[in-house]
Amino acid sequence: MAEMMEVRWHARAGQGAVTAGKMLADMALDTGMYFQAFPDYGAEREGAPIRAYTRLSEEPIHVHSQIEEPDVVLVLDPSLVEVVDVTHGLKEDGVLLVNSPLAPQEIRKKLKLKGGKVYTVDATRIALDTLGRDITNTPMLGALVKVTGVASPDALIQQVKERFGKKFKSEIVEANVEAIKRAAEGVREG
Repeated sequence: MAEMMEVRWHARAGQGAVTAGKMLADMALDTGMYFQAFPDYGAEREGAPIRAYTRLSEEPIHVHSQIEEPDVVLVLDPSLVEVVDVTHGLKEDGVLLVNSPLAPQEIRKKLKLKGGKVYTVDATRIALDTLGRDITNTPMLGALVKVTGVASPDALIQQVKERFGKKFKSEIVEANVEAIKRAAEGVREG
């Protein structure tokens, strides 16, 4: 991993981006890394566009601001590609991971993105098939760990089992585990 990895999440309120950012930070904690995870929204209502941020580092983190030049951008709601500049500030060699049934090349063309790496995963389909609801945060986390190598899918699964196991029935936990596995296997690079 680079000295510090900065991740910006784009979603709509209620889709679990803040929870996903915190789960990523919890994984970092479990491996002895330093982290920050925080949202950026006001008095938003469910469905409004929001951003969340996660910083991960092997060294103490001394910056305490929004992430303006992310290494990784995740887009949980594909409709945001049309209404929000999701690539704003993305580093030239950055990673864009979009929840979309479209091929990565189509997303790259739509956004007129020249550099970096573009990945897509149909997290909505995976979430509907496994969870029965359009909550894409755990599938997107599965795809994220696969494409960045920041953690293993097994570490993420363990985190989900520990975090969700205290709050939800075992069927819900296992559905999230299945969503992570399917997303890690189904992510496409373009």
